[in-house]
Amino acid sequence: MKAVDFVWVLSGVLLNAVAQLLLKAGAGSAGQISLSAGAPALWRTAIGLAQHPSILGGLACYVVSVVVWIVALSRVDVSIAYPMLSIGYVLNAGLAWWLFGEDVNPQRWLGIGVIIVGVVLVARSGSTS
Repeated sequence: MKAVDFVWVLSGVLLNAVAQLLLKAGAGSAGQISLSAGAPALWRTAIGLAQHPSILGGLACYVVSVVVWIVALSRVDVSIAYPMLSIGYVLNAGLAWWLFGEDVNPQRWLGIGVIIVGVVLVARSGSTS
């Protein structure tokens, strides 16, 4: 994979990861959402979340990430690009631990290590196009 192609793929992955973190931050501001709270309460929560800066930022990141991802897919085989999305799992686990204090136990870190090895193997496998 050419360096510029990797930049497109990585940019899409990073935007997607940032979107997840922003959505988590916005959702955290609402607390745990109960689906049994009744329609009026759910609508109030939905309207509040729809106006929350973190939610809006997360959705904007998703929109931009789709555009970037389409560019990446025009340049890289999907069998190479799609597994690269796993980098987002690695980033999100580390950043959720750091930013939100989420528990990332040794078993999760081991799984993250396996993901990293898999991404490296896929990236080094080359592309036929």
